[in-house]
Amino acid sequence: MADAVGYRLRRAQLSVFQDFNETFASRDLRPSDFAVLMILLRNPGLKQSEVAESLGIQRANFVAIVDGLENRGLIERRKSDVDRRVQSLHITAEGEAFLRSILPIWEDHEDRLIAKLGGVQARDQLIGLLQRLYD
Repeated sequence: MADAVGYRLRRAQLSVFQDFNETFASRDLRPSDFAVLMILLRNPGLKQSEVAESLGIQRANFVAIVDGLENRGLIERRKSDVDRRVQSLHITAEGEAFLRSILPIWEDHEDRLIAKLGGVQARDQLIGLLQRLYD
């Protein structure tokens, strides 16, 4: 298995998520929660289905993530002005403040990963290689 791409990717993902989970355990934040908040900060008003698709999360599983973030007051669902059947997602002021308060912690997490890889150039190379697998 040492030279199996899928195996190595999975082991790397587990390591990255373990570091993330340990870093943010006291904040009750999972990687998927963080990703949703970041997407909505940069793209307010996306449909639930758009956010789920961009993260590769099945819609049924995504509803639970949205419910959790909404119950915490970090995001809100709004009916679309164009199509009342569609729900758009927005980060709340509380969610934005929460996200901004944890960004330095996330940056430290990223810095640890980049250091393990050998620097920014190695990170950029890895990202390029990974993009080849899913583009």
